[in-house]
Amino acid sequence: MIKLKGLRWWIIGLIGIATIINYIDRWALAVMWPEISSDLGLDRNSYALILNTFMVAYAIGQFVSGQVFDKIGTRTGYVLSIILWSSASLLHSFARGVLTFSFLRAALGIGQAGNWPGAVKSNAEWFPRHERAIAQGIFNAGASVGALVAPPLLAFLFVAFGWKTTFLIVGSFGFLWLIPWLIINKKSPAEHPWITEEEEEYICNDQTEPRDTPIRKKSGFLSVLKHRESWAVLMGRFFTEPVWFFFMGWLPIYLFDAYGFDIQQIGLFAWIPYVGAAIGSLAGGWFSGFLLRRGRSINIARKGAIAVGAFLMVAGLVGTIFLAQSPEAFLAVLFVVLFGFQFSIGNIQTLPSDLFKGKSVGSLAGIGGMVGMSSVIIMNFMVPVITKTSYVPVFALIALFVPLGLLSVLFFARKIRNVGD
Repeated sequence: MIKLKGLRWWIIGLIGIATIINYIDRWALAVMWPEISSDLGLDRNSYALILNTFMVAYAIGQFVSGQVFDKIGTRTGYVLSIILWSSASLLHSFARGVLTFSFLRAALGIGQAGNWPGAVKSNAEWFPRHERAIAQGIFNAGASVGALVAPPLLAFLFVAFGWKTTFLIVGSFGFLWLIPWLIINKKSPAEHPWITEEEEEYICNDQTEPRDTPIRKKSGFLSVLKHRESWAVLMGRFFTEPVWFFFMGWLPIYLFDAYGFDIQQIGLFAWIPYVGAAIGSLAGGWFSGFLLRRGRSINIARKGAIAVGAFLMVAGLVGTIFLAQSPEAFLAVLFVVLFGFQFSIGNIQTLPSDLFKGKSVGSLAGIGGMVGMSSVIIMNFMVPVITKTSYVPVFALIALFVPLGLLSVLFFARKIRNVGD
């Protein structure tokens, strides 16, 4: 029988590819919006409404998918998520106004939301604790690479085929991804026929370490929320997520408004800051793992990485206000912001697998995603109002949020440890 060395890295590699596809599908509307809005007679308020429809559905999807992944497992959960979001992405080709775009963005958001709790749960199943941050970093690097390749790829497809055909092409990527996923991800580590004995022992021995508190028989989101430490995840994500999602949703529009970029210029330059994000994803996971290998506790390793990332985010966001006098300068300081974000967020997203095991991991990750999206939704409604003359107010707002996210982690998780099932 075939044995595949490093099977866990194949699994996280596939999840990373799914995340790249996730972001290509997500970016398509923003990159092509100037042309779509011109064709269909839509404005920035229409865009904000469509974007927030996605975010509301995405927030709900995070909560629901966390529960679903805990019940049906990561293999089947990913199949359902990708079929839904890829179908919705493909059908954008037939949208004709705010109503149809909003409906399809809602379906896209519900489907794409499963990627995050699914990845956290998969990493808890396939990686020992000292490797989970780097595994999460690889996953988050998929988000950064997706945001990196999406603008030039989408601009190329748009120029060659137009926006309608572009949606058909990118919507097909997820269906192609399902083929290797179903072939390689057959079973859990303890049951997979392709895993080596050494890797199975390496992974499964870590799943049985003692807990600091007794196992609670009841699982699910209500019992998870009774733990003080869970609120470190919820509030950490509430204050940190707006940094990423503001630029994900509004960067192409900002480049158009502030510097007069057209779709081709957006495709040529909007990817640059996401190189920093991709590097930050891997660096944050490596840094946390490095501290663990040097004998530091989970508590020190995770909080140290989150604090470093927070400092870089604040420094970069201040730079967007005082230093970004040209598009080149803006993209340079945004490189620092997104590096810091991914350096930090990968460790925040790893906390559910540090705090819980089994069926509570996906639930907490899903609730955290939903709470994080709630602040993004509020921000998106504010953006058209507070940016009529300048984007400085929104840069200042998210800069103030970052230290609040760090303080939330430090306050609620005074010691990061395993607290239950």
